[in-house]
Amino acid sequence: MKTEEIKDLFKKFEGIVCEYNEVECWSARELQLLLGYAKWDKFSNVINKAKEACTNAGETIDNHFPQVEKLVTIGSGAERIISDVLLTRYACKSWYLSGTTSCWGGCEESRAQAEIGREENK
Repeated sequence: MKTEEIKDLFKKFEGIVCEYNEVECWSARELQLLLGYAKWDKFSNVINKAKEACTNAGETIDNHFPQVEKLVTIGSGAERIISDVLLTRYACKSWYLSGTTSCWGGCEESRAQAEIGREENK
């Protein structure tokens, strides 16, 4: 992944931040699309790995992965409620460091460049 692509992805990541109980969070459903996961169940598995890493670090899952519901419009124009998970910045980092192969290009070089991009954009 090229440096410009990483910077663009980071800008998009910061663009979808929301606030939940006065804490910045990201919707897992939005992250799924941003990161190119075609299926929710695949991304959900990745989130579960991040939850495990969070627990192993001594953190409380509910503090970093609150379960929420959101109203979405489906193809017919009708609305329905779907489940979602919000991820704090810590949760996003746990996901990122959990070592998923499809993460931002799937290579350690991309991870290192993403970290550099994060530091440059502070």
